[in-house]
Amino acid sequence: MIRSNWVLDPGKFLSREEVNRLLETARKRAEVALARGNKVAVRDYFIVDLALSTGLRVGEIADLKCKDIFLRERFCALLVRNGKGGKKRLVRFNGSFKRHYEEYLLWKQSVGEPTGSGDPLFLSSNTKDHMTTRAIEKAFKRSAARADLPFHYSIHCLRHTYACELYRASGYNLRLVQKQLGHSHIGTTQVYADVVEPDMQRALERLYNQAVRQVRSI
Repeated sequence: MIRSNWVLDPGKFLSREEVNRLLETARKRAEVALARGNKVAVRDYFIVDLALSTGLRVGEIADLKCKDIFLRERFCALLVRNGKGGKKRLVRFNGSFKRHYEEYLLWKQSVGEPTGSGDPLFLSSNTKDHMTTRAIEKAFKRSAARADLPFHYSIHCLRHTYACELYRASGYNLRLVQKQLGHSHIGTTQVYADVVEPDMQRALERLYNQAVRQVRSI
């Protein structure tokens, strides 16, 4: 097993409170934008939700076409056609994001954006082609700033956040997280286990409680 020597520090992923604040802020901006016919905030909200719901790299987000999203009753996924190392993978997502995607697609049609199979999921208003990774990063930064998140957060932090939350939600299934993220080696994925470690937390709590009991018994 190849093990990464990179350490994921807490400054590289969002807390649950920060995630909720980011999504709520982006959602409220999008609601106001819909009423005013403003495209930017609607798209910004969908970018943030997609990143938090799939853990895609920013380049993978930028490359998405409308045909890359698959919606079935019991199978919702998107296809990453050119992941790291040129690899393809399917990334599953939940019903909540499915509903948001359906709403986003209807919105694209309502504002005259093409939604054919080969059309970009994120259309640049300037070039009429795919949004660039820089433009997508700026979309995240707008939402993050309005949610009063630390300035050093980048959209890649949402990938780390997704991985940590998925690791918890899956019952600490590292292989599942590896598959969703598209890591070639489980050792790369291990960094998330190092920061989301229930046994360590329980041990530390027991250690603290034991120390308190010892002090009280003196």
